[in-house]
Amino acid sequence: MSNLDLQPTPTVCGGDAAEGPVRDLLPGRDMPLGESTVVRRLLPSLGRRMVGAWCFVDHYGPDDIARQSGMQVPPHPHLGLQTVSWLHDGEVLHRDSLGSLRTVRPRELGLMTSGRAISHSEESPREHTPLLHGAQLWVALPDEHRKVEPHFEHHADLPVVTAHGLRAVVIMGELDGALSPGTAYTPIVGADLALSAGTAVRLPLEPEFEYAALAMSGATDVDGVRLEPGSLLYLGCGRSELPLRADSDSGLMLLGGEPFAEKIVMWWNFVGRSGDEIAAAREEWMSGTGFGAVHGYDGAPLPAPALPPVPLKPRGRVR
Repeated sequence: MSNLDLQPTPTVCGGDAAEGPVRDLLPGRDMPLGESTVVRRLLPSLGRRMVGAWCFVDHYGPDDIARQSGMQVPPHPHLGLQTVSWLHDGEVLHRDSLGSLRTVRPRELGLMTSGRAISHSEESPREHTPLLHGAQLWVALPDEHRKVEPHFEHHADLPVVTAHGLRAVVIMGELDGALSPGTAYTPIVGADLALSAGTAVRLPLEPEFEYAALAMSGATDVDGVRLEPGSLLYLGCGRSELPLRADSDSGLMLLGGEPFAEKIVMWWNFVGRSGDEIAAAREEWMSGTGFGAVHGYDGAPLPAPALPPVPLKPRGRVR
């Protein structure tokens, strides 16, 4: 998925992780995505840049697209990151410059590693179900892996952790001994949590990780904080477990990982290490070199926005 902001601000990214447990509720902002989809952008925000290596979180829907085209995101580039596509309702057709063509469905992992350079498009299939609801997330690649060969993975069979009233699908990394088949380049976890009405459970965590919870549906108490759909609660580090309580059926995404210590710059759809690298990537995309071509999408590629008038400088996680 693309950042379609036509005037993207340079985002100085780093974990600046809290040393202990916190409960910071992060506001989102509405952003247009393609022709008819509006997303709630929750990360990066003014209060939080990253959670582990997770550097970008969009939540969208549930939207009634029965009489609409649904998601339509033209070909666009990525650099230095992984995209994680996760659906609760609907389908997304993925095409990329490697020739990948795959329809991602609910509770299936669509994982694209951009590495040194890739381009892709995302769209609702012509024949699609009436609802669209999901999340799109990015993971920053560490320096030693950020120029790996680009590749796309699709995993329909993911491990599940269960407890009384809880079903957790492990999307990325490891949770309670269950390991996702998705390729991860940093210590990380991403899980989709479904809670039944009346559930009260404690989810085991890694104390050295920092965490956040994204509310997808219903209403859930996360460590005593009531979360409504489309909200993100940053939880900090130092937790060995997380109390969850649901009065009605609800859904959450748990995101976490070791605080990302490297200095990076995120601008538009690129994660780099310097302003010069970002400028060079933009020039390559605009000149039609370096990112390949996406074939089969009915529409023109996205042009890159103009670079900001201020220097793009990398910074670390400590402000």
